[in-house]
Amino acid sequence: MRVSRLYVGNALNIGQTVELDDDTGHYLRSVLRLKPPQDIILFNGQGGEYLCRLDVVSRKSVRVAIEQFIARDVESPLTVQLGIGISRGDRMDWSVQKAVELGVNHLTPLITERCVIKFSDDKKQQRLQHWQNIILHAAEQSGRTRLPILGDIATLPDWVGRQQNLKVFLDPYAELSLAELQPQTGSVTLLSGPEGGFSPLEREIAGMHGFVPVRMGARILRTETAVLAALTAAQTLWGDFN
Repeated sequence: MRVSRLYVGNALNIGQTVELDDDTGHYLRSVLRLKPPQDIILFNGQGGEYLCRLDVVSRKSVRVAIEQFIARDVESPLTVQLGIGISRGDRMDWSVQKAVELGVNHLTPLITERCVIKFSDDKKQQRLQHWQNIILHAAEQSGRTRLPILGDIATLPDWVGRQQNLKVFLDPYAELSLAELQPQTGSVTLLSGPEGGFSPLEREIAGMHGFVPVRMGARILRTETAVLAALTAAQTLWGDFN
């Protein structure tokens, strides 16, 4: 029988009994319909996970007893930072979800010239919380024990100026491929555009900050496909897919 796996944001210690927050407790009680003394696994994104036993499941409280630490590590040896131009609706959600599954360590949503979505400050926070929830659920599903970091929404010129190590931006008109490059420090930064790609000025700005244009094959990919393809290629070349 598959043991349910859930993220919690607080410290976890063997022998401790913890009360789950309302959302997690509701999911466990009303969606999964679990009851004591069933086992579940909790992780807090700091490495490893904990085998726990359901202690109390009621309308007012869901508590679990932490019984064993499991030193699992499924992180890739390749550290990946991803800057991704914000696209509409499900495309962005899909990209965030698959990036987590494919091992991204740090993800920053970028406002670019061809970004069709405009954000007020309140809307920015709502979208960031929405993407954070996608990251949490993707980490739960994929078995990751360290939680990827979601950066604040940034502009492309600001973000590219803060990046280091091997820096790559996805460009269907480039001549190089990822296989012709090699990260020197086990770290790579990927820059992917929104629908419509990068403007000529954005390509110039990325190049001025050391980003190398690369193509993902001979075909033009949708934004969400390009992200998936680039991360898969990077993990195959330098990460844990080989």
